[in-house]
Amino acid sequence: MKYIYGLALMCCLVFWSSCRNDFESVPSTGNLEFSKDTVYLDTIFTNIGSSTYNLKVYNRSDEDINIPTIRLAEGESSNYRLNVDGIPGKTFEDIQILSNDSIFVFIETTIDIENYPNPENAFLYTDKILFDTGGNQQDVDLVTLVQDAIFLFPEQYSDGTIETLNLGMNEDGEDILIEGFFLEDDELNFTNEKPYVIYGYAAVALDKTLTIDAGARVHFHANSGILVADGGSMKVNGERSVDPLLLENEVIFEGDRLEPDFSDVPGQWGTIWLTQGSTDHEFSFTTIKNSVVGILMDSNDGDRTLTMKNVQIYNSSNVGLLARTGDVYGENMVINNSGQVSLACSLGGKYVFNHSTFGNYWNNSFRLFPAVIIDNALQISENETVVADLIQADFTNCIIYGNESRELGLIEDQSAAFNFNFKNCLIRFEDPNGDFNDDPNYNFMNSNLYSACVLNIDPVFQDTEFNNLNIETGTSGADGIGLGGVLPFEDLNGTMRNASNPDAGAYESTVFPTDD
Repeated sequence: MKYIYGLALMCCLVFWSSCRNDFESVPSTGNLEFSKDTVYLDTIFTNIGSSTYNLKVYNRSDEDINIPTIRLAEGESSNYRLNVDGIPGKTFEDIQILSNDSIFVFIETTIDIENYPNPENAFLYTDKILFDTGGNQQDVDLVTLVQDAIFLFPEQYSDGTIETLNLGMNEDGEDILIEGFFLEDDELNFTNEKPYVIYGYAAVALDKTLTIDAGARVHFHANSGILVADGGSMKVNGERSVDPLLLENEVIFEGDRLEPDFSDVPGQWGTIWLTQGSTDHEFSFTTIKNSVVGILMDSNDGDRTLTMKNVQIYNSSNVGLLARTGDVYGENMVINNSGQVSLACSLGGKYVFNHSTFGNYWNNSFRLFPAVIIDNALQISENETVVADLIQADFTNCIIYGNESRELGLIEDQSAAFNFNFKNCLIRFEDPNGDFNDDPNYNFMNSNLYSACVLNIDPVFQDTEFNNLNIETGTSGADGIGLGGVLPFEDLNGTMRNASNPDAGAYESTVFPTDD
């Protein structure tokens, strides 16, 4: 019987404690503290929901307090949404905070720029969270920049299916489909008036050209990108910018998450896919960041398929530039921080790179591949390998470096041509155990393959984590090792190169600023 009494007593205690009334707490006296006095929700695109931001509200007193009201100043008409201690809404009453404790307020927003009179391409939207009323009222400001944009996306049909692109058939004879759409003729010129936001793959049709003007900004949703079909072409006409931070004339391709936490996150979108038969692509003063593969260049038609001048590719979760049997020319290029390979010249082709920097300082996990791979064969199944002649792979005044001991991979199938040449390059290739002594492709003393190249001397990049691959005067292994007379004569920053002894890589060396 004593156990029954004990159980009954415990139930009474639990019931009593769970039925505490507001009179046990004291009213707020305007002494709340907040984790921040203004919540900046960063930039959002019109009609696209923001991320969720949080505000912490502290009761530093030794008494439980009751906040009579928490509400948005604009009330139910506000474009902000709140969740106070697990309860969604825009107005809340009688919110308790225990002594020396805190609660969370979560904030989101979605805003249609067209709902505002005479909207500009971007404007600040503001509101306040009001805590309590009268003389005890406290507030926290809410601020977000709303950016208008041009949205491009596949059609959704009445049966709920979404428009797709057919990439051919798989081994089982089934269609390979991806969500995407062909750009209309009036959509084939991306201007710099508004940013573009692409859902799915925006495709350029046969004999059409996508032209992108200087200063354009192109954003991709997850699993999205650009696809240029057989016979199509892509011209990205960026220009040198005056402001190195604003990059006002650069063309930038990146994801559609604009929050600072996503500014360098790899794999947010798919790729720029220049498919087999597409040709005569040109990219200048262009930055491609945070994709799965920066550029995928498939095959060639006998003419140059891709020309890149002053192009930067960063934070690709797989490969920065993957060219398969391509005909590619690049100058003042920088590729860095790739999950697998920064530059892959695969299945033969023709390649010329001058004054380019191919780094890889990927730090998320162990990397299995070097920064640069060149091969003339591709295994497409367990029993089938295709080969193609590597007609040319010339690297002049380039840097190939990273945080692995060997950053150059040469994979030759002797049934096809394998022609390559490195002149005045800085290369990281450490082989202390002599594992590659018998491979003639790594005979760095062979002047027919390697001329005036420097091995394993740190280029002293300024900040590899944040893709700043400028080099320092006097300490860099690339300083003054270049061959004179090689285009371009201006580096990626617009600095004139030393005429007789330029530096290797995309940048002429500078004196790094100090903390003093």
